[in-house]
Order: sequence, then structure tokens, then C-alpha cells
Amino acid sequence: MNFSIVVSTQPAKFQAATFKGDLETNLQTVARLGYDGAELAIRNPKLIDLADLDRMLMANHLKVPAIGTGQAWGEEGLSFTDPDENVRTKAIQRIQSHIPIAAHFGAVIIIGLVRGIVKPGVELNQAKSWLVEALRTCSQAARHAGVRLALEPINRYETSLVNNTMEGLDLIECVGEENFGLLLDTFHMNIEEPSIEESIRNCGDRIFHFHVADSNRWYPGAGHLNFPSILNTLSSQNYAGFVSGEFLPLPDVETAARKNIAFLKKIE
Repeated sequence: MNFSIVVSTQPAKFQAATFKGDLETNLQTVARLGYDGAELAIRNPKLIDLADLDRMLMANHLKVPAIGTGQAWGEEGLSFTDPDENVRTKAIQRIQSHIPIAAHFGAVIIIGLVRGIVKPGVELNQAKSWLVEALRTCSQAARHAGVRLALEPINRYETSLVNNTMEGLDLIECVGEENFGLLLDTFHMNIEEPSIEESIRNCGDRIFHFHVADSNRWYPGAGHLNFPSILNTLSSQNYAGFVSGEFLPLPDVETAARKNIAFLKKIE
């Protein structure tokens, strides 16, 4: 099993973007702690020096399994379901701008909160229609580059759109693109799924990426989730991707990252 952890390439407000700050130092720390990869949170690809990023990753022997896009929502308010058509268009264009970088690294593009929420005055069916249209457009553009997209079911307290795996699987059917799947996150699953293990089995080969955080959103081992059972179930589905840490940097980022990988490697 391969392990990665979230590293933000740009300043971010999102608390669970585990590593923030100086990128080169953070990548060195991730490698030193024994991770196989860095899941890169990239708000705007135009602000990335790809050659320099390549240099830092190669120097630290790190792969990039996935690219997080949620900062486009958190920092700029871009989403697929905004009532303003101009905002929706910019959100689609932003996700499409990640495709060349994702293709370069062989990474999955994560669709998190950039999917948006159901804003006041917008009917749920209308928001879902905008969401499906945007996802289909982005998936089709990504398919030509050999890139996959993974939408993350997120708990009800953060969005009113696609909170659990059953809704995620229904969305996959509506979008109808083979390169569109799901990112499962144990923190959100603990809130929304009756059984994390059963939900993993239900999703099967539609799991394109996997996030771990414990029940309190601290590193695995700091809460009450049964990670041996969860990861064994994931392995039983022939999941060949990365298990990526996205948790609060508590009590401090390096301690959390160190405890996370030590705990997970004991299970492996």
C-alpha cells in the first residue's frame, strides 16, 4: 500500500490541508517521514512553476497521486452550482486547467467543495443538473488526456450536495463517463455511512482515491475508527491507489504526519 499526505502548493484557509507554508521544506519533510507521495492542493495551476515543482518532487522521490482543487471554492468561491453562470463557467475552466498537470504526474483530479452547495433561491434539481453538466464536460476533456476525476462525498455540515456514497454512485450513473469516479474519505464516511466497510465494498472499482482522517479529523489512531478493518476492506477491492492523509495538523503538522504514517504502516 502506498501512502501520501496533502501538501498545499499555495496559501490556503482550509485547516485540513495538512502541510501549508514553504513547499520545498514541506516536501522534504514528507519524504523524510517515509511517505511515497504528496497529494498536491493546487488552487490555480497558472501560479505553478511546473519545472520547479518537478525538481522538488524528483529530489525527494515523491509521486503525485492526486491534485486537490477545493481551494478554488475556499479562496475564490468558484463552484459548479453557483446561480451565476459566469462563476460556473470559471469553475469548469479552472478544473480543465488542472488537466495538463494531472496528465504530467499521472494524478487524479479531486472534485471536492468546488462542486458547490445548493444556494438560497436555487432548486435542488437545478443544482444537480448544473453539477452533472459540469462534471460531464470536465470528464470528457480529461478523458482525452488520460486523466480521471474523483468526486468526494462530503458530510452534510459542509455541503448539501452529494453527502454519501450512494449519492456518489447515483451521480456516476448520471454523468456516464468511465473516467469519473469517487474519492472516499474516512472522516466524512464516519458521519454519513451506516457502515464504512460496506460502503467501500459497494463502491468497488469506482474508488479512484482514498483519504484517511480519524473520527475527530485528527490523524488515524487519534480517534475511534477501526482502520485495520477499513484498510483491509479497501485492499479486498483490489484498490491499487494511494491512501492519502488529509487531517488537521494537530498537535502540530510534523507530529501528526509522523504518527499517521507510523500507525498506517503497522496495519500494512
